Amino acid sequence: MFFSFSYRLPSRLAGESITSRDKDSSMTNMALFAEQQVRADLARLLLAAVEASGRARCDIARNAQIHKDALRRVLAGERSASLGEALRILAACGVAPHAHLLLFLVSSGDHAIAWLQSDLAQFFEDFSGELPSALERVLGNQVHEVKPRWAKGTAHRVARLLSDHIDELERKDALLGDVFAGAERGHRG
Repeated sequence: MFFSFSYRLPSRLAGESITSRDKDSSMTNMALFAEQQVRADLARLLLAAVEASGRARCDIARNAQIHKDALRRVLAGERSASLGEALRILAACGVAPHAHLLLFLVSSGDHAIAWLQSDLAQFFEDFSGELPSALERVLGNQVHEVKPRWAKGTAHRVARLLSDHIDELERKDALLGDVFAGAERGHRG
């Protein structure tokens, strides 16, 4: 389970009919969810993880508790991996399994592949795992006031906040480096 919220959203917003909202969501390009396309995209992610791991496929199959022939068929896109199998394969490859599946679901397989074995993937896993409880803790009763249209702006704001934090850490590191260099010169002189 990726997220667990303890609240329920209202069944509809004021002035919005259930049928109009359902029609809008059904207008999603269903071709993106075709079984063969999803299987091929997931196979591409899992294959990239296996290849990037540097481990033998038989070792990954053993650690993932999946038969080596089943792993071969999953990686070739001939067989769909269950959610549990995909998580175990990713974990056996040494990558952040939840982050990569979440990226695969909400973004694209390309992001999940590009972030394989990176600190950014581990950050995303920890961030997305902490976010639901942080929202509930910080927002409290206001959690029901959150509007879906705010998501994009909030994502950009969080990214800017993170960028500012990184810049601040770099400035502090540079300042500490100058202080230590000055102290070292003082001891030599």
